[in-house]
Amino acid sequence: MKTTLLLLVILGLAQCAVIKQQVHKSGSRQAKMIREGIYSDFLANRHLARAQGDGNVGTQPFIDYLDDVYRGEISIGTPPQNFSVALDTGSSDLWVVDARCNIWDCPDFIYWTKSRFNSSASSTFYPTNNPYNIPHVSSGMVGTDDLDVGGITVYNQGFGLATDTNNPFADQAIDGVLGLAWPNLSKIFVAAPIENLVRVLDLPLFTIWLDRHDGADDSAEHKRGGLITYGALDNEHCEAEVGYVKLSSLSYWQFPMTRFSVGSYSSNARVDAISDTGSAWIGAPASAVAGVVAATGAKIDPINNLYTVPCAGKYPDLVFTIGGREYTVPSMDYVLDLGYGKGKCYLAVYAVSGGGFGPDWILGDTWIRANCNVYDIGQRRIGFAKSIPSP
Repeated sequence: MKTTLLLLVILGLAQCAVIKQQVHKSGSRQAKMIREGIYSDFLANRHLARAQGDGNVGTQPFIDYLDDVYRGEISIGTPPQNFSVALDTGSSDLWVVDARCNIWDCPDFIYWTKSRFNSSASSTFYPTNNPYNIPHVSSGMVGTDDLDVGGITVYNQGFGLATDTNNPFADQAIDGVLGLAWPNLSKIFVAAPIENLVRVLDLPLFTIWLDRHDGADDSAEHKRGGLITYGALDNEHCEAEVGYVKLSSLSYWQFPMTRFSVGSYSSNARVDAISDTGSAWIGAPASAVAGVVAATGAKIDPINNLYTVPCAGKYPDLVFTIGGREYTVPSMDYVLDLGYGKGKCYLAVYAVSGGGFGPDWILGDTWIRANCNVYDIGQRRIGFAKSIPSP
């Protein structure tokens, strides 16, 4: 009996790991469209597509992949097939493009030929014959196979094989999505990747650090954009002091925020926010956006429906109070030069309205670049530490 228990302990220890996964940044598609004068047409087409969709508009901003997508490398199957996927804390499913999907239903990105999963080439693939549908993103069939993340294998991971992909995914330099949110968001209805990953990690958490880059860079090259550390804190890129707050919902990485201020504007209302790597900017209530506009003297760009300020100006920090601690986003992170010229920069904030449903704030990559995010699965909390940018 003792021998059996000892063996179980050894096997359990052998499964523990810390995984460090490099994150690469796709170029800013939004910046490119603004410079080319076609962003307003893109917005009009997107609104039309949503209006003609299934009405599930409230969740769409969280899986928008509109701009700076952060992607990591994974492999699926035996022998392994490699994919570059969006790392998304705003969704919970893994899916990649199916090899059987034609170029019309699953078009390649103009600068990127998407890798496609060939199920017949994997000896460990198992089909379920169950369909899936992620509105406005992709649909297809569900299967299971072995997933490799950073050298650690998760066996029998359920995932989607897309036989149809929609914009804006089709226009991004990624092969699919690795969702890192809680299982309640699943549209594939299998064990979420974080459920299976947590079983093999030293600690049941992961840390995301995103580096700073020029917002005007729209190239689709593999550029280092940051690091995800599964199973440990990132002590190299994040300051040691981490402030934690309990989650208010086990769906998105959603948590309470008690105060926001910028310049002379402040709001002490308790609101819910989410940490979402699938959103490039910061989504806020209209009143808070108005506060940012007033504090920065921003002007509306009616063509692109965005707020602009002179690039050479000095602007106050955005200050968030979460769990009794203050966190800041400096102007270098939320005032972006998208290459439009004429000394004009854009505010990386936009108004959201959940109509009483869902979170009030969406803290996307603009927030995460200023503050490392620690996603603590085991204690059902999220933590924040000041980021240390690359020299």
